[in-house]
Amino acid sequence: MTKTGRRKSERSIRNKLNSPGRPPVWQREHLCLFWRSVAAGHSSEVSAIKAGVSGPVGNRWFRSSGGMPPTHLSPSATALKRRSLTFSEREEIALECARGTGIRTIARKLSRSPSTISREIRRNSATRGGDFDYRAITAQWHADRAAKRPKPSKLVCNSALRDYVQDRLSGLIATPDGIAFDGPVVVWKGRRAVHRQSRRWSSAWSPEQIAQRLKVDFPEDTTMRISHEAIYQALYIQGRGALKRELSACLRSGRALRLPRERARGRGRPFLADALMIGDRPAEVGDRAVPGHWEGDLILGLGSSAIGTLVERTTRFTMLLHLPRMEGYGKGDVSKNGPALAGHGAEAVRDAIAETIMELPVELRRSLTWDQGAEMAQHAQLQIETGLEIYFCDPQSPWQRGSNENTNGLLRQYFPKGTDLSRHGTNELRAVAHALNTRPRKTLGWQTPAEALDQLLKQDINESVATTG
Repeated sequence: MTKTGRRKSERSIRNKLNSPGRPPVWQREHLCLFWRSVAAGHSSEVSAIKAGVSGPVGNRWFRSSGGMPPTHLSPSATALKRRSLTFSEREEIALECARGTGIRTIARKLSRSPSTISREIRRNSATRGGDFDYRAITAQWHADRAAKRPKPSKLVCNSALRDYVQDRLSGLIATPDGIAFDGPVVVWKGRRAVHRQSRRWSSAWSPEQIAQRLKVDFPEDTTMRISHEAIYQALYIQGRGALKRELSACLRSGRALRLPRERARGRGRPFLADALMIGDRPAEVGDRAVPGHWEGDLILGLGSSAIGTLVERTTRFTMLLHLPRMEGYGKGDVSKNGPALAGHGAEAVRDAIAETIMELPVELRRSLTWDQGAEMAQHAQLQIETGLEIYFCDPQSPWQRGSNENTNGLLRQYFPKGTDLSRHGTNELRAVAHALNTRPRKTLGWQTPAEALDQLLKQDINESVATTG
């Protein structure tokens, strides 16, 4: 090519580019793999490794997007059309350009039109140095930037709609007389809120409530419409510009990041592969006709303190498990994968249940139903030690242990929420259990649980004597 005294970049059809920085080390396919893995329930670090990048990069991607994949990268997004060149095709173009191969030869090799190859080289070459040095990673970077079609959000364009959403999300609460209260001062930390700490007081309408109420308040004005998903994106995704991310503290969850549904669904239940679910229980358990079937749970207090509860389904007889702190709690760093020093780890709960349940006659040791908490990770060993058949409730289904949940509510009279439960000793727990077991219950025909249990035991003894006689 003859020199004309002008830079090749000046002779190109593309406008002169200012440097937007260094091209990233990842491509669109890496981002798609990452968000697909996140949607499957994997952590940010695991998803990043699956996508071929480092764990910290995955954390940055997740936090900058507020836990929500960008629309064009979500697993439900439409795939790229055949008309767009892929990164592997751009690598082939770069190799052939370095060998001096002609445009038409490259086009035949890639089964593309010669005009497509020519246009690609003109548009996406690295021309800052004055030559058409075609590099695949730079070309892909230029193509991704040119493909962006940022659409302004409705909340950015419509100030009336933005004010409506913001007022009902973050507005002050007030008495019927109009006296407003600011509520506690809450520092925004940019992370998930801790529920036991003070929460921000606000009107706190959910995005779905806001989206549906707009149709009622503005039935004729179609400009006052927005989906609840668009409000979530405005809250969680950085750079949306309409709503500040601090307003996510006004949501009921108080989360600064959206929690992927599969990650919440698969969390904390790695031990249930060989467990029996509540649907596998025999009919006699549901009928409450045979004693010896128990429901169990933990009530939690301040500082991760806990008390275990066992309730017999037929008589509502209650036994409390003492779960004291372990030695070393609150002193120094906690060893990774070590015992739960707070006192309600899997081994501590297993030992407490076994020690308490083995005090009962064998007729009262038939089954135990528990929720899917990590404290029951040793359920197989517990079954061997006690002979109990152990069943687990479905996720987020506390009503499947109705007797236990009702008893836990009664116990809160003695062990209120937000108090340290570790200060109560064995004798105190026995006293509280005795108080519940000697209270008349309407469901028992105004008998006490202790009387109902004693009556059933005597009935079983009489039936066994009659059978053997």
